[in-house]
This record gives sequence, C-alpha cells and structure tokens, in this order.
Amino acid sequence: MPEPLARQRLSREARHTQLVEAAWRIIREEGTEALALGYLAKRAGVTKPVVYDHFTSRAGLLATLYKEFDQRQTALMDEVIRSTTPTPENLAAVIAASYIDCVLLQGREMPSVMAALAGTPELEQIRRDYAAEFTDKCRRWFAPFCAEPLSDAALRAMLGAAEGLSWAVINGVITERQAKDELFQVIIAMVKRSGAETP
Repeated sequence: MPEPLARQRLSREARHTQLVEAAWRIIREEGTEALALGYLAKRAGVTKPVVYDHFTSRAGLLATLYKEFDQRQTALMDEVIRSTTPTPENLAAVIAASYIDCVLLQGREMPSVMAALAGTPELEQIRRDYAAEFTDKCRRWFAPFCAEPLSDAALRAMLGAAEGLSWAVINGVITERQAKDELFQVIIAMVKRSGAETP
C-alpha cells in the first residue's frame, strides 16, 4: 500500500504542515463545522492517531490554525516595516495595509475559526499573547516619534479598531480601501495624542 510508505517519508514537521493545509482546505470547502479530527485524518490520508498526536483535540487544531494565521500576519508586517522609511505616516500606512491584507488573504475562514474557538481557554490565551506582542511592537515602532510611550489603552483601542474593520471588510459592510484609510487615521490620531509631531 503506497500511502503508509508516503506517510513514513514525511518528517513530523512536514506532516504537521500537510495536516494544517488539509484543515484549511476543509474549512474553505465545507465550513468549520466539518472540521473534526477523524475527518481530517480521512481527508489527509492518515490514521486518526497521527492527527491526535499532532493536535490532541479539535480545540487544539483550531488553536493551531489561529496561531498560524497570527504568525503569518506578524511576518508579513515585520517584513514590510523593515523596508519602510520610519515616519509616523509610513508606519501607520504599513500597519493598516498589512493588517487588512492579511485578514483578506485568509478570507472568511479565519472568522469562522475564531467563532469555533470562542470562549475556549485556547483562544483566550492565543489572543492575549498576540495582542501583547502586536501592541509592544507598535509601541517600539512609534517610540522615536512620541513624547511619551503609547498607552496600553490606546494600543488596545487601535487593535480593536483593526479587528472590527477587518470583520466589516470580510462581510462586505465596507470596502478594503475604506478599512485601510480608517485604520490609518485611527493610528495617526493615537500617535498624535502621545505628543508626536505629524503633519
């Protein structure tokens, strides 16, 4: 039987990647409700124990998908920031565009993953970790232009705006351009309140 041999040739990391890709495919084609570990095993052509070894539970699998999204979003933003001339306007434009672009790239799958994870300890921990990392980076990026460090309250308000605007774009309430423009204005207003001099 060729499939068991194929499984043996994959490293643990490669198998993990394969399972994650299969999970996203299920969500895209059939919705989050269809994503059960047994069904994932069937679609990926592996045994159930293989899937349980990687994810332990359905919540663990969904948490992994959420983490992967966050990591991709962070890497995209970091890469663009590194090649950007640091001014408040440039940084705000990059953050706004990168945030919305990454959410749109994932499409409707990400909100459905978040909905499936709602109220679980896994989601709350991931969101706390991501929010802390993202807001700390923003504080550092804007520090040279601020009279005083950006407050946690201001940064959390910005993150809430980013999440809300992303949801609105995905659901067709506003356009991508409107979301990016509004998030840019939210970020600039936050920086200006800290005493930065922006045009």
